[in-house]
Amino acid sequence: MKKFFTLTLLLLLTAVTAVQAQVNFSVKYKRVNSTTIDIIFTGTAQPGWHIYSTNIGEGGPTRAEFGVDKIKGAKLKGSLKAGPGAKTMQDPIFEMPVTFFEGHATFTQRVELLDKDYELKGYLKYGACNDENCLPPTSVNAKVAGTDGPAPTAESKAEEAAAAAAAQGNALTTATDSMAATATDSAAAMAQVQPLDSAQTQALWTPVIKELKNFGSDTGDMTGKAWYYIFFLGFVGGLVALFTPCVWPIIPMTVSFFLKRSGDRRKGVRDAITYGVSIVVIYVALGLIITTIFGANALNDLSTNAVFNILFFLMLVVFAASFFGGFEITLPSKWGDAVDNKAEKTTGLLSIFLMAFTLSLVSFSCTGPIIGFLLVEVSTSGGSALAPTIGMLGFAVALALPFTLFALFPTWLKSAPKSGGWLNNVKVVLGFLELAFALKFFSVADLAYGWHLLDRETFLALWIVIFALLGIYLLGAIKFPHDDEDERHTSVPRFFLALISLAFAVYMVPGLWGAPVKAVSAFAPPISTQDFNLDPVKIEAKFTDYEAGMAYARQTGKPVMVDFTGHGCVNCRKMELAVWHDAKVRDLLTKDYVLISLYVDEKAPLPEPIEVQENGQATTLRTVGDKWSYLQRSKFGANAQPFYVLLDNNGRPLNSSYSYDENIDKFVTFLKKGLDNYNKQ
Repeated sequence: MKKFFTLTLLLLLTAVTAVQAQVNFSVKYKRVNSTTIDIIFTGTAQPGWHIYSTNIGEGGPTRAEFGVDKIKGAKLKGSLKAGPGAKTMQDPIFEMPVTFFEGHATFTQRVELLDKDYELKGYLKYGACNDENCLPPTSVNAKVAGTDGPAPTAESKAEEAAAAAAAQGNALTTATDSMAATATDSAAAMAQVQPLDSAQTQALWTPVIKELKNFGSDTGDMTGKAWYYIFFLGFVGGLVALFTPCVWPIIPMTVSFFLKRSGDRRKGVRDAITYGVSIVVIYVALGLIITTIFGANALNDLSTNAVFNILFFLMLVVFAASFFGGFEITLPSKWGDAVDNKAEKTTGLLSIFLMAFTLSLVSFSCTGPIIGFLLVEVSTSGGSALAPTIGMLGFAVALALPFTLFALFPTWLKSAPKSGGWLNNVKVVLGFLELAFALKFFSVADLAYGWHLLDRETFLALWIVIFALLGIYLLGAIKFPHDDEDERHTSVPRFFLALISLAFAVYMVPGLWGAPVKAVSAFAPPISTQDFNLDPVKIEAKFTDYEAGMAYARQTGKPVMVDFTGHGCVNCRKMELAVWHDAKVRDLLTKDYVLISLYVDEKAPLPEPIEVQENGQATTLRTVGDKWSYLQRSKFGANAQPFYVLLDNNGRPLNSSYSYDENIDKFVTFLKKGLDNYNKQ
């Protein structure tokens, strides 16, 4: 069975990484002479895939280019050169000739050394497609550094300065000019917008943190509230883990062991409490380890990373299959045996701690997916480095509480439900829920990278089927391998749960035609991804570029609402459906304001990286999302989503900021106050 599970997991991982693995690049460096180095990129493409070359015109597929992040003591000598073997043909989609490689591709960038100490950090950006799919623009990093360059001359110093200026340029202005093309308004409207000059653009980026505080803004700091939510989320996860076949049967056995081994009830209670505290310590330590290794920012970045989300999607699918009875997932038995044997050989507190550690290992098959889901959720909920630790604290408290309570009140054990088939039913229900939540993680990757594989109607269709099947299972019409075949009746609790599940499935059906279905707005992709939408009410941002939207607002004489959002932002979707679609809010947003939505997790690369100074350190902005996240931090002093701020045409605030709050009247007041302050200017 272990071999089956391993093979299944490998097949699934292969399937998800197939697209990414179709093209692989390696980098090597060749010293041509004392002043020249060649950076050679060698790519290998799987059959059916091709890599685009360098000489492709504008409006075509992603061409191969060499970009520079940092350059010192060197300069690029010429542009990126493509190797032999390229083919050229007329592409019917782009309606232009394109040049590409099949099988193998080689690109060379020559670097001329100008100083004894030199350093160049750059990357190859390339595009690749087959007849059905295309990879998103992908980068391959390269670095050239050393202290064996030529002695500098006056001429070489001038060339070095010119090369650095050309590589960096006016980064923000360059990005602004190119990013205007990402605005979602019509080409005709964009043609009428007068571009901003450099002084106006600089003003738009000027920090306004003090002004927001003067309005009474908290700059979106939701840390305190988030901690309560994170602890509660962890606590609920721990309660769910209790009612699984891996944990529930252990409770009476463990409590009875503590009460009997000492012969002293008081000591038995003390041991049981120590056991519960040990569980808390173990899981809190796990949260601290996760935070130490990754950090809150890394976890937040991973939350919209395609590979991470797809791998987590697959993990949940595999665990769901296990919960359905397909196979059993366990940690190596020798781990648990080793800890158990160690516990038997020791005494005192160490023995109790090792017993708690044994529980953590043997219950992994049930607690693993719950903990994994919890860590992903809490890492993106509070923005705090303590988020994983607080989440694990809530989980551990819920898990340890029954051991302590049953030790204090042993008579409760007699009235507690006995282990039986109902635990398997709980496990199957969790399997259905894991399958549903797995789609959320795939959706995040799909939205962040613009694949459009799981648009809203597809997502809803899958959820309708999943929850309909869950209802049918609860009614006893579906049996899984570990279910009790002799069970011929449906219990009352199962009937009501089936009723809720089937009703929920029916509730989502109108969403296939554009109904808001607010109950799933936190999980489903935004309604803008739906192709078939009969709902005439559409509240979408006219602009997804800050400077372009501000230029349009200046020309039309309207204030601006900047919406800092994210493809993977749960509360953002809730606000959009629960608040924005209200008639009063809709009229204000569409008639009186220019709405600009900035996605902080947008993975589209910038035309060239932007190097900025933040907290005394140099930070490189590589993607569109990096740029908007930096704007939110530097100008508004916030880093949470959703985050709404009202601005005049000079980028000055008109009111305090607004974060997640589904109070429609409060949001209307927020918008009207900003409009009144704008009209007073």
